[in-house]
Amino acid sequence: MARDTLLYVCQSCGAVHSKWAGQCSACGEWNCLAEESKAAPPGAMKPASTARGRGLQFETLQSDTPEPPRIVTGVTEFDRVCGGGVVPGSAILLGGDPGVGKSTLLLEVTAKAARNGARVAYISGEEAIEQIRARAKRMGVADAAVSLASATALREILTTLKRDKFDIVIIDSIQTLWSDAHEAGPGSVTQVRACAAELVRLAKDGGPAIVLVGHVTKDGQIAGPRVVEHMVDAVLSFEGERGYPFRILRAGKNRFGATDEIGVFEMGDAGLREVTNPSALFLGEGKDRAPGAAVFAGIEGSRPVLVEIQALVAPSAYGTPRRAVVGWDNGRLAMLLAVLEARCGLGFGDKDVYLNVAGGLRINEPAADLAAAAALISSALDMPLPQGCVVFGEIGLSGEIRAVNRAEARLREAKKLGFDRALAPSQAKDKVKKGDVTVTATGLLTEVVERISQNRY
Repeated sequence: MARDTLLYVCQSCGAVHSKWAGQCSACGEWNCLAEESKAAPPGAMKPASTARGRGLQFETLQSDTPEPPRIVTGVTEFDRVCGGGVVPGSAILLGGDPGVGKSTLLLEVTAKAARNGARVAYISGEEAIEQIRARAKRMGVADAAVSLASATALREILTTLKRDKFDIVIIDSIQTLWSDAHEAGPGSVTQVRACAAELVRLAKDGGPAIVLVGHVTKDGQIAGPRVVEHMVDAVLSFEGERGYPFRILRAGKNRFGATDEIGVFEMGDAGLREVTNPSALFLGEGKDRAPGAAVFAGIEGSRPVLVEIQALVAPSAYGTPRRAVVGWDNGRLAMLLAVLEARCGLGFGDKDVYLNVAGGLRINEPAADLAAAAALISSALDMPLPQGCVVFGEIGLSGEIRAVNRAEARLREAKKLGFDRALAPSQAKDKVKKGDVTVTATGLLTEVVERISQNRY
């Protein structure tokens, strides 16, 4: 092959280079450039100046055509993350670590959708038919009318999907497909991008809703070029900490729903089980709360979730104190420790600090600042918080406690689970209704330190 017909494509970010190099100049990865053909992909515009386009036909924003109803699969947590069900003709990209349960989740989705009357197909490029049947038998869904196939050739898959009409099609996974229009091997950037583009085009042309399974890199990002994430309508990630049976389905992008919704599942011997009340699972079962533990009333999407934040402050045995965080942001912990030292007089410079979100959940909202601070203060002073108290609020750099959204829903969830008091911003007291929890309003972090040290709430 002539040298001028070759390109070098980064297998990490998809950047194209004219010559080989040891490091990709776009993403900085080493030894990631692969040699690929420069042949134009199918459907590419030819460099001809004589051909004329037909022009565009513009439309208005208003339409008399009703929206098609969503396909309710029957897996409530999956439908919640999708925005109320799968939109016909949409493309969804699902990623997750190896072994987290992506295939198990999608087999459960297809089986329940088939039982609800949907026409579904499960096409696997990684497993044989008998392997899928064995999993379905273990999960108790072997009687569902799901069309199974094991294939990796894109041309055969497209021909079949154009011939047979389905409502939902699962492609497991996009990295195993290959197109004969390209010389690159399966799993390369060129193949992943081309196969994804053809499948998305099929879905948009009145085809089925397509769910693509994507592998993830060591950093937790979906492998392949980021352009694949721009092609699809929704990007879902299936997360799970090793050692925990819980799995979190989270939407990073969703054109038909909210991007902060989560679905909670529990992995068992018979597959995944939906968790309708995550708060009861993420909370500790002990009757007496130890020093350094605080219950945070958070919001994940449209549902309130209570989770226990644990902190441990111990004398440092080495010259440099350690800072270890699990389930929270390292930067917010550093900011919180600086505020406690500068505004409240609590020094952590000679102490190791460990912070953990119990249950394997990862918290991203700033409303967890006050709960993390309360856990740190409780551990540093060796004073436990009351058993029936929840904490939430955002902390500013000046030490003030700032209001957070949906305080009423947080307090209602706390009341439902047996909590009778809350340590929250002053604005939350206006959201309390008769019979709800008692709110101890606070406006400054110094007041929180004083209340915990004196056991006064």
